[in-house]
Parts: sequence; structure tokens; C-alpha cells
Amino acid sequence: LSPGAKMGCFTFIKVMMILFNLAIFLSGGTLLGVGIWVKVDGESFLKIFGTLSSVLQVVNVSYLLIVLGAILLVIGFLGCCGAQKESKCLLMMFFSVVLIIFIAEVTAAVVALVFTGLAETLLTGLVTPLLKEKYGVDDAFTDIWNATMTEVHCCGLNNYTDFNNSYFYETHGIYPRQCCDMEELCNSTLAAESAVKGCFTQILEEIKTNAGVAGGVAAGIAALEIAAMAVSMYLYCQLDKK
Repeated sequence: LSPGAKMGCFTFIKVMMILFNLAIFLSGGTLLGVGIWVKVDGESFLKIFGTLSSVLQVVNVSYLLIVLGAILLVIGFLGCCGAQKESKCLLMMFFSVVLIIFIAEVTAAVVALVFTGLAETLLTGLVTPLLKEKYGVDDAFTDIWNATMTEVHCCGLNNYTDFNNSYFYETHGIYPRQCCDMEELCNSTLAAESAVKGCFTQILEEIKTNAGVAGGVAAGIAALEIAAMAVSMYLYCQLDKK
């Protein structure tokens, strides 16, 4: 290629890098704002997004969105400014951050596939105490879990025993009606006979059912990350030749 063509190619890729990372930056700001909104006013989020919000609450969506939003803001800023200012330092930082995230995603995927039981144990340790303490006390938390259990047809994280010694059970002497196929007076006998599965099991089955879609999305994200790293490294190397 002639010097002019090389320069034109460099400029085109630089502009695409800026626009792509500007979109990432704006997306990060949006996610961060939504995460803060969910944290401050979870009831409004539940009313607007319904079942989606109830499922996401299992992983505490407010903190998840805040963290993802902050990460995307950093990535977008580094990539956009690095390309605009033609800064080798910022471009290398962008490459490094995306590489770290890529490695973390691959590691998390492998761990999730190989150590599903470990994931269930960790979630049990985190979520079950919240069910015992906040279900029936915190209205937003209770509404979200009620919506989750009703829509997914599940009870607790593992099963009805998650509510043993909980505030709700100690106060009312019964389990949530979702644990007994919507029977109002859900005692331990009815809950055991109903054998309603825990939400973790049900959601895991849904994920396995839609594994193809989830895998396609994951592959798409991985491809974008690899492309972003390749473009940033191309710009980094071309700066040495200018």
C-alpha cells in the first residue's frame, strides 16, 4: 500500500475505535445510572421490568450493574482517549484491561461449567442468610422474591428449608405459598409433599435449555474483545511508524 493508503487506513480504524469506545462509554454510564437507580429505588425497577428484575435480583442486580457500568466507563474512556490523542500509554492500558477481562471471563466460564456445585454452595452462603433476614421485612426484597418464585415456579434458593428459622417463618408460622404450589397455609408437611424445586435449580435448567443462545452471546462478546485488542495493538504499533 502507498503511504497515503496506509494513512487513510490508519485514520479509518482510528475513527472506528473512537466511535466504538464512545458507544461503550455511553453504555457504561447508562448501566451505572440504572444500577444506582435500582439500589436507591428497587420497587420502581420491579414495577417496570417485572420478571426480568426478579430473576436478576438473585445476583443482586444493583451491584452487578454498578460494577459493569464502572468497568465499561473505564474501558470506553481509555479506548476513546487513547485513539483520539494517539497515546501509546492509554492504548496499552486499554489493551491490558480488556485482556484481563477476557481472561477473567474465560476463567469464570470454565469454573461455572466444571464447578457448578461450588457455585451453588457459594450462592447458598450468600443468598440464604438474606432470605432469612430480609424476606417479609424489606418490601422491595420480598416483592422481588415473590415474583421470582411465582414466575419461575420455585421456592427459596435450594428449597423450602431456606426459610427455616427465618423472620417470615418465625412471625407467621408458615412458608411462602409458592413453596406449596400456591396453597395459602403452607406448613412443613405441605411444603415437603409439594417438593417445589429451588430457584437455583430452576434457573440453571433454564440456562441449560437456552445454552445455545447464551453461548452465542458469549462468543460474540469474546469476538468483540479480541477485535478491540487487535485494533488497539494495531494503532499502538502504527504510532511507532508515524
